[in-house]
Parts: sequence; C-alpha cells; structure tokens
Amino acid sequence: MVDRVICYRAPTTVVDVAESADWLEERVDATVSVRDRFLEVHRTDDLAERFAEARVPSPYERETGNTMLGTIRYEERALEAPEREGGVLYDGAAVQRALNAALPAEERVLETLHVALLDRAIGTWGDHDGRWHKRVTVLGQPALLSVPGLYEAPAKPEEYYKEKQRHALLSGDAPPREVLENQVEGDFLVENDPRTTDALMGYVLQAYHYLETGESFCDRAGCRLFNAHYQEDLIDAQLREPEFCGEHAQLYES
Repeated sequence: MVDRVICYRAPTTVVDVAESADWLEERVDATVSVRDRFLEVHRTDDLAERFAEARVPSPYERETGNTMLGTIRYEERALEAPEREGGVLYDGAAVQRALNAALPAEERVLETLHVALLDRAIGTWGDHDGRWHKRVTVLGQPALLSVPGLYEAPAKPEEYYKEKQRHALLSGDAPPREVLENQVEGDFLVENDPRTTDALMGYVLQAYHYLETGESFCDRAGCRLFNAHYQEDLIDAQLREPEFCGEHAQLYES
C-alpha cells in the first residue's frame, strides 16, 4: 500500500508541482510532498552516461545509446543546466532504471512512490510497428512524467500538421501558437500551455493508481486515468467534467 508520494519539480517548465501535489493529497490516502528536481536530489556519478546510453538515435531503430565522449559531456551539461537540453528522445524504460538505481535504498520501497517530472522527451518501443513512440508517462518506480510529452506525444488534429508545414514552407520557421490555434479547428496543448498543471494532475494520479492497484489505465474515455493517444481525448479526460468514470469516482472524487 502506498502511504507516501514524493513529487519532483521540473524547473524549466510551467508546471506548478505543489498545486498538483495538493490536488492529489485531497484524493488519496497518502501523504504527498514536493522536492526539487529529481536529477538534482538523486544525482549519481554515472547519471550522464546512463542518459547517453538511453538516447534514441533513430525513430526506426530499436538499439539505443551514444556513449561517445562528446555525448556524455552534453548530458553532463544538460544535468547542470537543464534549460540547454532539448530535441533528444530517450528510452523511458532505460531512464526509469537509471533513476530507480539513483534512489537511496530506504526510499526504494513500494510504500513510497516517487513521481519525477522531467523536462525531457521519453518514449517506448512499439513491437507492433517497429518504431519509437513518445509518451507522457512511464508508470512504475519512479514514475516518469514528461512535460514535453504532454504536448508532443498525443496526436494533434491532422489540420495542425498541414498548417504548420504550410507556414514553415512560406516563412521558414514554426508558426506561433496563436496562429495555429486561430487557424486549426480543435483544442490541443502546446509548449508552455497555461493548462499544463491541470492536465498533468491526472497523470500524477495514474502513477499512484498503478502502484496502489496494479491497474495501468482506465479504458473509459473521459476519465482522468484514461491513456489518451490524441490531444482531443487528453483535453476531454484531463480538463473537462466529469473528472472520473463511475468506478474511479468512487475512489478518487474529492
């Protein structure tokens, strides 16, 4: 039984982790606290190398890792100055193993759940289609929540990608958010979206729910525990009423 949840800040993002922690504590039978960035609190000497080993070099190659000296130096700089990291996809399972190993033995128990919010993109390999897929979360210990994954993993409306490509061809760069929101029908999250904290609350609860019950996700669209593959489903599950399906409302309705 989970009796303690520790949430870790993601300092380069717009997420208010303390607000998410308060929301969770109102709904679960556990104490919830907040710590600074996981990669600061639980830094190990080999962490930069472990991240280098977890790099995904190609979306269509299962093998990961680039441990050349220059890559390890990059990862060392990214640990020291996270705002300089970006554009790299990491194997979420490999990152999870590295962060689990970094936890002190007395905190590596299933009664204490660690929820690491990351400002990095994480993915999992799809055996069904032979490619990597970006993810918002990798459940387990610690649970990983990728803030960039919230914007990038669930697919946006098809028109979004067409409009973005059209704008890039005309101007040479990505269009600003307000341009896309005005020209593309449908609702979706974008980088630094003010709704990010609210949207991530359900994912923090998913991490708790998995360790507490062994159930990965809810299969009912619209529930906070639903694993959304499309932005419209994410918006519906995390930002609209009701918060939960009937079954999970009995467990988590505040």
